[in-house]
Amino acid sequence: MPISRRQALTATAALPFAAALMPRAGGAAAHKMATARKTNSFALGDMQVTALLAGTRTVDNPHSIFGLNVSDDEFAEVSEQAFIPTDKAQFFFTPTLVKTGEKLVLFDTGNTGEDIAAALDSAGHTTDDVTTVVLTHMHGDHIGGLMTEGKPTFANADYVTGQVEYDAWAKMNNDKFDANVRPLADRMTFLKDGGDVASGITAREAFGHTPGHMTYMIDSGDRQMLLAADFANHYIWSVEHPEWEVKFDMDKQTAAASRKTILDMLAAERMPFLGYHMPFPAMGFIDKRDAGYRYVAESYQTMLG
Repeated sequence: MPISRRQALTATAALPFAAALMPRAGGAAAHKMATARKTNSFALGDMQVTALLAGTRTVDNPHSIFGLNVSDDEFAEVSEQAFIPTDKAQFFFTPTLVKTGEKLVLFDTGNTGEDIAAALDSAGHTTDDVTTVVLTHMHGDHIGGLMTEGKPTFANADYVTGQVEYDAWAKMNNDKFDANVRPLADRMTFLKDGGDVASGITAREAFGHTPGHMTYMIDSGDRQMLLAADFANHYIWSVEHPEWEVKFDMDKQTAAASRKTILDMLAAERMPFLGYHMPFPAMGFIDKRDAGYRYVAESYQTMLG
């Protein structure tokens, strides 16, 4: 039986609605699809930068972590405007690899040795390939991958961290620091603000989140970016509201001041940054409007060279 033009058009128009009614992948399947991409690699001048997704998890009651100094109503209003729920949040853990000449430099190590080994494998590397491990600070989700079954995960690496940070944690009687970091002290180089990890990789202090928390400026050719670590832990609740208190900031007033200083710099320089806890692939820009800030996720800028 022939099909009229009107029937054909009606059937075609119905296709999107039929697709919308089909079952959607949920639960583990949806989670698997959402986390399938585990690396994001791009050139920065003569260097190669690779963000590594070393883990992600859902956390309940984010207002118990972010915005401790604001009301439930304000937290809910800001969240609703950003199209994110108030009862849960997704956390991301993103170490970064920088290949510079003969060095393969890893910034932070995730929660476990197994996690960082798997992330490196997804980028075509092994833990033995890493020549330098840089610790931005000593929280467990950054130093957790230093050891695997009680032995150093990175057999061929030396280590770099901030002098202020190391000295502060060495006095804290912290189990994770004592187990994972202290045994590596004789292989560590300790930096102050402005110290170099390698040519084109410079430490910049951003104290407050921890006593000696560091960010790192990457500079190659005419390109720059900031490895921003944990100066801001969420793209809305920290970046867009830097004055909001965060549970994990050890000195909340200093951390807020550091956030504003870094956000102002990133906005003024129109510089990209990689944030350890930003939604993967963890890279974006800062737009400053009036007295506020806005996170702009990277789209295809790094593809253009």
